[in-house]
Amino acid sequence: MTANLRRAAGSLLVVGLGGTELTGLERAWLRVVQPAGIILFRRNIASASQTRSLLAGATNLCSPHSLRCVDVEGGTVDRLRDALAPMPSAQAVARAAASKPTNSFALRHGELIGQAVEAFGFNTTLAPVLDLGLPDSAEVMGTRAAAATPAGVVDYARAFLSGLAAQAVVGCGKHFPGLGSGTRDSHLETPSILRNARELWRDDLTPYRELRNALPMVMVNHAAYPATPGKTLPASVSPYWITTVLRRRIGYRGIIFSDDLEMGGILKFIPIEEAVVEAVRAGMDLMEICHSPELILRAYEALLAEGERSAAFREKLLLRARTVARLRTRLFTNGISKALSGKQFDTLRTRILRFGETIAKAQPTAEAQAI
Repeated sequence: MTANLRRAAGSLLVVGLGGTELTGLERAWLRVVQPAGIILFRRNIASASQTRSLLAGATNLCSPHSLRCVDVEGGTVDRLRDALAPMPSAQAVARAAASKPTNSFALRHGELIGQAVEAFGFNTTLAPVLDLGLPDSAEVMGTRAAAATPAGVVDYARAFLSGLAAQAVVGCGKHFPGLGSGTRDSHLETPSILRNARELWRDDLTPYRELRNALPMVMVNHAAYPATPGKTLPASVSPYWITTVLRRRIGYRGIIFSDDLEMGGILKFIPIEEAVVEAVRAGMDLMEICHSPELILRAYEALLAEGERSAAFREKLLLRARTVARLRTRLFTNGISKALSGKQFDTLRTRILRFGETIAKAQPTAEAQAI
C-alpha cells in the first residue's frame, strides 16, 4: 500500500474528539489518519484558551491547510453559548431583518459569529442553514431555518455569508438538497421526503442555485427523496444528488461536505465502511465522523481496502484528494489567529448579548407575523 493512498484516504475525513484535551490514543490515531480537519462540540469546549490549545495540538497532526470546524448557527445550535454568550437564531434574525431594507441584522449576525468562532481558534462554522422553514419540518428544525420562502432564505444567507467572509471565516450551506419538508430527525433515522424533483428545484434548491458562488462549502444530508431519480438512496451517498444535481446542474465548484456519518440516517441504511466508499463514488469531497474513534478508523481502513482492491476507485480517491487539497489551500490559508485579551473577549461577549437584545426587541408582533 502506497503512502500516497494512505494520505489521500485520511485527507477526505473530518473527525471529532472525545473531550477537552487530546488523549494519547487520539494522538496516535490522528498521526495515522492525518485527517483534513477537526470538528469540536460543546463536550470539547470549556474556554477559549483551552479550545485554542486543543485545536492547535490536533491540527498539528492533520493534513496541511486543515479545517477547524464548529457548529454555530445561533439559537439551538450554538456550541459556544456556554463558553461565550448565546447567539440569536437565524429565524429570529431573519424576522427582525424584515424591517431593515439593508438586511444589516443578518450581516451583523455573520460578523459576530465569525468573530466568536475565530476567538476560539476555529476557521469554519457549519452555517448557514438553507432549509426552508416549512410546517412539515417545524418540530424537527425549530428556529434553525431562517424563512419559509426561498427568497427569504437567500436574503438572510447572502448577508450572513458576507459577514463571515469579512472575518475570514468559512461558512457551509446546509442541508442539501433540503430538509424543509422532512418530518423525521436524520440524527436518528433516514427521513423520506416526498417532494418531486420539480418542486425541489423550484423551492428547496433555489438557495443553492442563487448562492452557488458565495458558498465555500455545502453539506449534504442523509434524507432520501423517493419521488426523484435519487429514489430511496440517502443524498449523502447519491450520485444523482451530489454529481448530477449539485455539480452539473447547479454548477457548484466548492467543497461538498457530508453530514455526520455517525447519524442514524445513514448508519441504519448502510454500515460506515460502505457509506464512506459510496460517498466518494457519488462525488463527496469531505466526510465528517464526529465522535467514535472506532468508526473513524473503520472508515479510513475501508477507503484503503477499496483503493487496494479497485484500480478505478484508487484513481478516483487520489484525484479527489488532490482536488480537495487545492480547495483547502485556497480557503484555509491562515493558522490560528492571535488570542483576544481578557478585555477584548469581554467586549465581544457584550456585543453578542446586546445584539441578542436588539433582535428580541425587533421581533414582529403576532399580528404582524400573521399578515
